[in-house]
Amino acid sequence: MQARIAKLPYLPTIAPQYHDADDVEEREEAMSTLAALPKMLPPGPRESSRRTALRQVDAPDLSQYSPISASGYFVQAMNVKIESRGIEVRAYYSPPVVQDPAASDEPTTVMVCHHGAGYSGLSFACFAKEVVEHSKGECGVLAFDVRRHGKTRPLEGQSDENLDIETLTEDLVALLTTLFPDPNTSSTLLFVGHSMGGAVCVRACPVLQEMHYKISGVAVLDVVEGSALDALPIMMGLLDSRPDGFPSVEEAIQWHINTHTLRNPFSARIAVPSIFVQSPDSNSAHEWVWRTPLRSTAPYWTSWFKSLSSKFLACRTARLLVLAGTDRLDKELMIGQMQGKFQMEVVPDVGHMLHEDNPRKIAQVLVEFWKRNERVVIGVKKVGEL
Repeated sequence: MQARIAKLPYLPTIAPQYHDADDVEEREEAMSTLAALPKMLPPGPRESSRRTALRQVDAPDLSQYSPISASGYFVQAMNVKIESRGIEVRAYYSPPVVQDPAASDEPTTVMVCHHGAGYSGLSFACFAKEVVEHSKGECGVLAFDVRRHGKTRPLEGQSDENLDIETLTEDLVALLTTLFPDPNTSSTLLFVGHSMGGAVCVRACPVLQEMHYKISGVAVLDVVEGSALDALPIMMGLLDSRPDGFPSVEEAIQWHINTHTLRNPFSARIAVPSIFVQSPDSNSAHEWVWRTPLRSTAPYWTSWFKSLSSKFLACRTARLLVLAGTDRLDKELMIGQMQGKFQMEVVPDVGHMLHEDNPRKIAQVLVEFWKRNERVVIGVKKVGEL
């Protein structure tokens, strides 16, 4: 694993193929976790009478909601042990392609994608593949599961319960300095943070810049400080309507689609399985429960979003805000927009999970943002320099 990690900053000289056969290890693991979940669980320990009673004899056909392997959407998946943080992080990576093999010092860029609360790095799977296609492989993508999410696990004897903003920021910095240990040879980084992830990215940006990493931009997806803080008092009521679990992963996928939580069935079939685990309680009414119940994150909500606007505007790099519909800007962002301090894009016909609902459009927006601010044409000012 150390040898594998050490190779990450040094990029391949030919374009990788983006098919299932590329990452055999990830595909084989996906067969047991994402791609081949059976429609009915195989025989196992005797189920509790309560759970057996709840299972229907004539189950509906849920084949259209069967999980899809994520192996074709990233070049590789890895577990990165970070001793200083007490966690082993699950990361998904498609490295940028060096266009000229003879130019070892050719600059490259990696989009670092941080998911929101309750989701996982696989929420960026379809988006990642679109970025690679739209940038012709020149822009890489790194996504990962944050602590207490997805397949990221605490190290033996450690706890991963703390989700305060400082902890999440330090985790992100530690992950990037592990994968890209030398700022002088590291790819340029472009942050893409969805909701809670946006709050983490705007805090990690100045820390990494002080360590002399090159940051070409920060993109925040569908979160505005004012709106987020205003919505917190009603969040618990909204969560009361959310099921505590499901009889199968297929039914969890179906619920996400039918409730329009996710509007892209294809992405849902890739990402939703990673946010559920089998219930450890044999007396539970549900076979599959949330990996990260959102109610358990309530103590951290305010810390995530407080001062988000000021920290976003203070980032010493290009800034992009992408919103799903016409969200109301708070006063600070409204003034910043009028002063040309950031670029804003409003994407129609998507929900909160806009990068899943329309990954192609969001990838187009981000690749154009990257081209404008990393591959700058002389005489054209970067966003935020107006």
